[in-house]
Amino acid sequence: MTIDERSRHRMYERLQEILGDEEAATLMEHLPPVGWADVATKRDIDALEVATRRDLDALKAATRRDLDALKAATKRDLDVLKNELLATFRAELNEQTRTMIHAMIFSTSAAVLTVGSLAVAAVRL
Repeated sequence: MTIDERSRHRMYERLQEILGDEEAATLMEHLPPVGWADVATKRDIDALEVATRRDLDALKAATRRDLDALKAATKRDLDVLKNELLATFRAELNEQTRTMIHAMIFSTSAAVLTVGSLAVAAVRL
Protein backbone atom coordinates (compact mmCIF):
# COMPACT_ATOMS: atom_id res chain seq x y z
CA MET A 1 0.00 0.00 0.00
CA THR A 2 1.43 3.34 -1.00
CA ILE A 3 0.87 6.30 1.25
CA ASP A 4 -0.02 9.56 -0.41
CA GLU A 5 -0.76 13.01 0.99
CA ARG A 6 -4.50 12.38 0.98
CA SER A 7 -4.22 9.28 3.17
CA ARG A 8 -1.78 11.09 5.51
CA HIS A 9 -4.22 13.96 5.84
CA ARG A 10 -7.11 11.56 6.66
CA MET A 11 -4.94 9.95 9.33
CA TYR A 12 -4.10 13.39 10.78
CA GLU A 13 -7.77 14.32 10.96
CA ARG A 14 -8.57 11.03 12.72
CA LEU A 15 -5.72 11.57 15.19
CA GLN A 16 -7.08 15.07 15.89
CA GLU A 17 -10.43 13.56 16.79
CA ILE A 18 -8.88 11.01 19.13
CA LEU A 19 -5.80 12.79 20.58
CA GLY A 20 -6.44 16.47 19.98
CA ASP A 21 -4.70 19.05 17.79
CA GLU A 22 -1.34 19.31 19.58
CA GLU A 23 -0.81 15.58 20.12
CA ALA A 24 -1.87 14.77 16.53
CA ALA A 25 0.58 17.34 15.17
CA THR A 26 3.37 15.98 17.40
CA LEU A 27 2.74 12.41 16.27
CA MET A 28 2.60 13.41 12.59
CA GLU A 29 5.89 15.32 12.93
CA HIS A 30 7.56 12.06 13.96
CA LEU A 31 6.43 10.18 10.88
CA PRO A 32 8.59 10.25 7.76
CA PRO A 33 7.28 12.35 4.87
CA VAL A 34 7.45 9.25 2.63
CA GLY A 35 6.92 5.52 3.07
CA TRP A 36 9.18 3.56 5.40
CA ALA A 37 10.72 1.82 2.39
CA ASP A 38 12.15 5.20 1.34
CA VAL A 39 13.78 5.95 4.70
CA ALA A 40 17.54 5.32 4.89
CA THR A 41 18.73 2.97 7.61
CA LYS A 42 22.02 2.99 9.47
CA ARG A 43 23.06 0.04 7.34
CA ASP A 44 22.32 2.09 4.19
CA ILE A 45 24.41 4.97 5.49
CA ASP A 46 27.26 2.64 6.47
CA ALA A 47 27.24 1.09 2.99
CA LEU A 48 27.21 4.55 1.44
CA GLU A 49 30.18 5.53 3.63
CA VAL A 50 32.16 2.48 2.46
CA ALA A 51 31.34 3.16 -1.19
CA THR A 52 32.17 6.86 -0.83
CA ARG A 53 35.48 6.10 0.88
CA ARG A 54 36.34 3.60 -1.89
CA ASP A 55 35.47 6.19 -4.54
CA LEU A 56 37.54 8.87 -2.79
CA ASP A 57 40.52 6.52 -2.47
CA ALA A 58 40.30 5.69 -6.18
CA LEU A 59 40.03 9.39 -7.02
CA LYS A 60 43.03 10.12 -4.80
CA ALA A 61 45.11 7.44 -6.56
CA ALA A 62 44.04 8.66 -10.02
CA THR A 63 44.81 12.26 -9.08
CA ARG A 64 48.23 11.25 -7.77
CA ARG A 65 48.98 9.38 -11.02
CA ASP A 66 47.83 12.36 -13.09
CA LEU A 67 49.95 14.78 -11.05
CA ASP A 68 53.00 12.52 -11.32
CA ALA A 69 52.53 12.27 -15.10
CA LEU A 70 52.11 16.04 -15.34
CA LYS A 71 55.25 16.56 -13.26
CA ALA A 72 57.25 14.21 -15.51
CA ALA A 73 55.92 15.87 -18.68
CA THR A 74 56.70 19.33 -17.32
CA LYS A 75 60.24 18.24 -16.42
CA ARG A 76 60.75 16.84 -19.93
CA ASP A 77 59.44 20.03 -21.50
CA LEU A 78 61.68 22.18 -19.30
CA ASP A 79 64.71 20.03 -20.14
CA VAL A 80 63.99 20.41 -23.87
CA LEU A 81 63.55 24.16 -23.46
CA LYS A 82 66.77 24.42 -21.45
CA ASN A 83 68.71 22.53 -24.12
CA GLU A 84 67.22 24.70 -26.88
CA LEU A 85 68.13 27.86 -24.99
CA LEU A 86 71.67 26.64 -24.34
CA ALA A 87 72.13 25.73 -28.00
CA THR A 88 70.85 29.14 -29.09
CA PHE A 89 73.08 30.91 -26.56
CA ARG A 90 76.12 28.95 -27.68
CA ALA A 91 75.43 29.62 -31.36
CA GLU A 92 75.00 33.35 -30.70
CA LEU A 93 78.15 33.43 -28.55
CA ASN A 94 80.13 31.64 -31.28
CA GLU A 95 78.85 34.08 -33.90
CA GLN A 96 79.74 37.05 -31.70
CA THR A 97 83.21 35.64 -31.04
CA ARG A 98 83.80 35.09 -34.79
CA THR A 99 82.67 38.65 -35.53
CA MET A 100 84.97 40.08 -32.85
CA ILE A 101 87.95 38.05 -34.08
CA HIS A 102 87.35 39.17 -37.68
CA ALA A 103 87.08 42.77 -36.54
CA MET A 104 90.27 42.45 -34.51
CA ILE A 105 92.13 40.87 -37.44
CA PHE A 106 90.86 43.56 -39.81
CA SER A 107 91.78 46.42 -37.46
CA THR A 108 95.17 44.88 -36.69
CA SER A 109 95.84 44.41 -40.41
CA ALA A 110 94.78 47.96 -41.10
CA ALA A 111 97.04 49.23 -38.33
CA VAL A 112 99.99 47.21 -39.64
CA LEU A 113 99.39 48.48 -43.17
CA THR A 114 99.13 52.04 -41.91
CA VAL A 115 102.34 51.77 -39.90
CA GLY A 116 104.05 50.06 -42.86
CA SER A 117 102.85 52.78 -45.22
CA LEU A 118 104.07 55.45 -42.83
CA ALA A 119 107.42 53.72 -42.57
CA VAL A 120 107.76 53.47 -46.33
CA ALA A 121 106.75 57.11 -46.67
CA ALA A 122 109.24 58.10 -44.02
CA VAL A 123 112.03 56.18 -45.77
CA ARG A 124 111.24 57.87 -49.10
CA LEU A 125 111.43 61.23 -47.52
